Amino acid sequence: MNMTTLLRLSLGLLLGFSAMAHADRIRDLTSVQGVRDNQLIGYGLVVGLDGTGDQTTQTPFTTQTVSNMLSQLGITVPTGTNMQLKNVAAVMVTAKLPSFARQGQNIDVVVSSLGNAKSLRGGTLLMTPMKGVDNQVYALAQGNILVGGAGASAGGSSVQVNQLNGGRITGGATVERELQSNFGSQNTINLQLNSEDFTMAQRIADTINARGIGSAQPLDARTVQIRVSPNNSSQVRLLAEIQNLDVSVPLEDAKVIINSRTGSVVMNREVTLNTCAVAQGNLSVTVNQQQNVSQPDTPLAGGQTVTTNNTQIDLRQSGGALQRVNSSANLNNVVRALNALGASPIELMSILQSMESAGCLRAKLEII
Repeated sequence: MNMTTLLRLSLGLLLGFSAMAHADRIRDLTSVQGVRDNQLIGYGLVVGLDGTGDQTTQTPFTTQTVSNMLSQLGITVPTGTNMQLKNVAAVMVTAKLPSFARQGQNIDVVVSSLGNAKSLRGGTLLMTPMKGVDNQVYALAQGNILVGGAGASAGGSSVQVNQLNGGRITGGATVERELQSNFGSQNTINLQLNSEDFTMAQRIADTINARGIGSAQPLDARTVQIRVSPNNSSQVRLLAEIQNLDVSVPLEDAKVIINSRTGSVVMNREVTLNTCAVAQGNLSVTVNQQQNVSQPDTPLAGGQTVTTNNTQIDLRQSGGALQRVNSSANLNNVVRALNALGASPIELMSILQSMESAGCLRAKLEII
């Protein structure tokens, strides 16, 4: 083998390995500890509804809220007044206060009906204080609600598309109080991995140390600590460099996720199967109940009309043949092998659980 052929072979292998390599930015794999959103909540009123508001006889808190609001505006409602409000709805307002949010910044809010309003379409949220877990007001929300659904009703019939009892107000809240942040005041920064992985934590620390940006060490499977100087501006520059570093991603754990409520099954590309045999039988029970009315033939015989129940129960079992499942080394073959069983998603969940118990499913099985 001459030198030219050897170089071509080496170059081909290098290109092949680099094509198989997979790297992600550190910013896509981690978050900075302490830099997070904070939840806000508020209670308010939506007005201007086209007769689709709360039925105040069933939601007395709506009437009480309207009375309190009018009282604050200098309008006194006589005690015992029966206010028939059809265009008002009591709502809960939620929002996320971002990290480093400044006074005067606008944030989005979500408005959800609290009572029995039929629709919030066309409504306007009145000024609502948004509080944090410490009961302090951090923002004020107000504005017109955008509802993504649509519906109509007439003559006892109705049709509805999507949800009508909730909507959003883009930029509907104004930040009035800023959160205190200790970012930049300490000599360490902790990066938190999105999912625990000892290998990934070590690779992130090694990548940072190799670039000479800072001194990093993994504390556990989810946290990487970086030692820095306690200066805000220098830490911002440091994080900007660190977050854009590429880290080679290790192989993922083979995992199968089963949602028992929806019957959905999701698996990643690392799932493999060992050769096994599966027999799945379908058991169906049908209950048919009919009511028979028995009347006396002679009107004056003193008989009585009675109703009797005629119940029939039919139990059937089908399938049950033993089927071979071939060993599968990649996701395409796994999907092909499982589809060959002809099982429904509900049956597939039981099959996968049995496969794991038998050692045929090379993956972690999680039921959510």
